[in-house]
Amino acid sequence: MIAPSGIASPADGEDRLKHGATLYRNLCASCHGERGEGVPEHYARPLTGDSSLRELTHVIDTTMPEGDPSACDGPDAEAVAAYIYEQFYSDKAQTRNNPPRIGLARLTANQLRQSLADIYTHFAGDLYGSEKRGIKAIYFNGARWKNENKKIERFDPEINFDFGHDSPGEGIEPKAFYIYWQGGLIANTTGKHEIVVRSSTSFVMDFGKLGRKFIDNHVQSGDKTEFRESVTLTAGRVYPFKFDFIQRERKTEQPPARISLSWVPPGGLEEIIPAQQFVPDWSIPTFSPETLLPPDDRSYGFERGVAINRQWDDSTTGVAVEFGLVASEELWPEFKKKNKNQSDENRGLIRSFLKELASIAFRGEVDEVTMNLYVNRQVDETEADAEAIQKSVLLILKSPRFLYPLVDSTQSKSQRAANRIALTLFDSLPASPSLLKKIQNKKLEEESAIRQLARESMNDFRSQAKLRDLFYEWLNIKQPVDLTKNAERYPGFDPQLVSDLRHSLDAFLDDIATSPDADYRQLFLADWSYTTDRLASFYGGAWDGEGPASSVLKKTRRDPSVRLGVLTHPYLMSRLSHSDVTSPVHRGVFLIRFLLGRTLRPPAEAIAPLSPDLHPNMTTRERVSLQTSPESCQVCHSKINPLGFGLENFDAVGKFRSEEHGKGIDTLGRYTNRQGEEVVLNGPKELAEYLANSEDAQRAFINRAFLHFVKQPMAAFGMETQDELLAKFRASQFNIRELIVEIAVIAATRDSNFKP
Repeated sequence: MIAPSGIASPADGEDRLKHGATLYRNLCASCHGERGEGVPEHYARPLTGDSSLRELTHVIDTTMPEGDPSACDGPDAEAVAAYIYEQFYSDKAQTRNNPPRIGLARLTANQLRQSLADIYTHFAGDLYGSEKRGIKAIYFNGARWKNENKKIERFDPEINFDFGHDSPGEGIEPKAFYIYWQGGLIANTTGKHEIVVRSSTSFVMDFGKLGRKFIDNHVQSGDKTEFRESVTLTAGRVYPFKFDFIQRERKTEQPPARISLSWVPPGGLEEIIPAQQFVPDWSIPTFSPETLLPPDDRSYGFERGVAINRQWDDSTTGVAVEFGLVASEELWPEFKKKNKNQSDENRGLIRSFLKELASIAFRGEVDEVTMNLYVNRQVDETEADAEAIQKSVLLILKSPRFLYPLVDSTQSKSQRAANRIALTLFDSLPASPSLLKKIQNKKLEEESAIRQLARESMNDFRSQAKLRDLFYEWLNIKQPVDLTKNAERYPGFDPQLVSDLRHSLDAFLDDIATSPDADYRQLFLADWSYTTDRLASFYGGAWDGEGPASSVLKKTRRDPSVRLGVLTHPYLMSRLSHSDVTSPVHRGVFLIRFLLGRTLRPPAEAIAPLSPDLHPNMTTRERVSLQTSPESCQVCHSKINPLGFGLENFDAVGKFRSEEHGKGIDTLGRYTNRQGEEVVLNGPKELAEYLANSEDAQRAFINRAFLHFVKQPMAAFGMETQDELLAKFRASQFNIRELIVEIAVIAATRDSNFKP
């Protein structure tokens, strides 16, 4: 048999790959390069992707070479496709040809924030997680703290009281009383928060550290009842606070006693801070820099510390100066107080303080040379303690030993393991006394001990915040958007409703993440959600509209034939829509790229969607199919549209619908997986069930989780790492928390620096 190309096809048993290589050199290399690297004047993009071998064969059989596809079809197309797939197209070929390596990277902005907070907190004691929520409250009769006048001790869920002229509790006179609240405020997001206190009488609020005045209204001034202060908070940190709320007896008319504590999170609306954000009786101080840090590189889909420029250098200097002031004004006085019985010969106490700070910042023991450079020289050359501390801290925090967390090859095996666990799960460094004791006693040399540490660390607020951030990345909702809709078509879809939707989604994700099973599949299959009165009124539910709408979230069951899991959540559906109509294209791209982990080449040019007004009788599916029908569009839209159409039951605000323009909704679609198998899917329920059990989706989640937590390519830790994690994920019944534990163990034990 002679192939159309003039090259003899292989006889039975002849090596198909060799024949494919010959065909490729003769028919393809001039446009695509000898190794598929691309040829600028013909086809500049490299021949890489994630289509199955069957899909690749079909493309070559029907379209290649351009202008004369019959020159390579049938068995020849199969041979060329097999050669391309094996040599440079597939994921494994790409990894084999360009083996990824663990790259040296500086701290990201969040890692810098978390590391500084833990250096600060190190001098205060151990952090801990807690399941308790609310605020410790002590109520006194009379306008000051007197133990004999203590009447009530309890946990208040929030601070939002209007006592008016009444007593706040049994045994307390309404004319003169004092309330003491103390707790910790958990930040969910990183950025500027506006703290809002409304009070009709005097109060003092400490924040970040007990004794650090935040708002001082000890003497009620005139008619001012609203107080606002902005502060930068870091997700996963707990900020201690206390209130002294005082109602004094007056000769003039007694004002009514009212007080509330609200906040405005980044990109959010003002709201009373709810009980789940409070840890009662928390007193461990912390630090959050106010210096503006530049955004990190996200070109690979996750934050990487790679950019080294003037902006980054200036910001790290600003942070170091800021921390130096805090170290001299807050940490040093406390250190002196705790070590007042130690000898201070030759200013030994300040040297000891700075050595301890440097050892935490440098993630390991400080040798004599390092001690002389960063500490002793600064102390010897500077008489004032505060100035010496600030100079030393500036040098320490600008050192590569702090800014580059993987530079620790000279440290002990236990130290390096702890460094990786802290960096992976907390974006930070080992600083707690209990963890430092394990390092000192060499308790982290075995993989089993490292796994136990990682498992215990999953209960920490910092790792919980990082897990929530993973969900945001996975759902592509981390970046805020102006989620507005056509007011005439969707009345009631206002900022308050959007805020409730976001809280509803957060509560759902947190519930999955913190449950004992932490079952990944429930992200798609859960038949329950969280709703408020306002959401129930808008989307259909139990609230009858009588009385004010409550923003309290309630866990409610859903009709599984209508909604399942996160995929059909109205917040996600409304984000993946235009202002007045749905967008099957946005939804399809989201499903392919984020939930299924497949690649799509960017379109040659952006084309605005057809206006519904031009085709008023067409359904969205019909209109999108019309616009994307050209063959040049179908290369990608044949993958995008069939998945996006599966969610057409949900309109632009995420309401369920069964028809559009009097026509029934057509949700029939399909998906071709990485093995080349075509799956027919009809509607959101089948789509959700498929995603829950799809190997493509499971691998995509594992890969995104690894990149998010480790910030290094997975294959750099071994070619079979993903297969191993998938097997363990399945064995754990798809427990997300256990997956993160295994990722942390790999990061801690497979780094070349870990080997003794």
